[in-house]
Amino acid sequence: MSYLLRVLLPDRPGSLGALATALGRVGADIVSLDVVESGPEGAVDDILVELPPAGLADVLITAAQSVPGVAVESLRPHSGGREIHRDLDLVDALAADRGGALATLTALLPGVFRAGWALLVVLEPGRRPRVQYASSGAPETAGLDLPWLPLPAARRVEPAEQWVPAAWRALGTALVAAPAGPPQRAVLLGRPGGPQFRNSEVLRLAHLAGIAATVTALPLDPPGG
Repeated sequence: MSYLLRVLLPDRPGSLGALATALGRVGADIVSLDVVESGPEGAVDDILVELPPAGLADVLITAAQSVPGVAVESLRPHSGGREIHRDLDLVDALAADRGGALATLTALLPGVFRAGWALLVVLEPGRRPRVQYASSGAPETAGLDLPWLPLPAARRVEPAEQWVPAAWRALGTALVAAPAGPPQRAVLLGRPGGPQFRNSEVLRLAHLAGIAATVTALPLDPPGG
């Protein structure tokens, strides 16, 4: 069974090695490690680990917190797959599908941000917001109200905002949105169960959504060009 462990690792020599050793003692194999954010307090890392079939997820938290200074921010089951999970890989995919860059963005963002789903939403003059594209795993959106459109800049969405559906709140869904070109068009990313999106993730989402919008606006090569 695979799990995604998000930890705050202190800025101290040997901390990562000590964490790897502690996880290894409980039978966990580290598959990958991604640095989410770095700062004075240390580094926030997403660590993908595998446990034996009989392994209990709780031992991962206990093992990680046995290392001095390490704090566990979240632990989530991770469905195996070969989805894109690097920013540069997503940019390559956008460049390869210029005509469908926004659809590609929506489909691949959940993998890049270790999230559950993504929506590309549009506000047209005189109409209610509509979902233009939805990733796999996206929730039901009938009657969805998006009073924050148009969106001038990327931001986290607070769960207490009135428009957030009750079902999303019940799942503890962390939300972040960023304009994809004009402020009337935005991508909305959901991470059921959290953790909350970090400032670095908000900035990355804004950057990637902006790239997708730029790629979409480029003229397509003529046939045979």
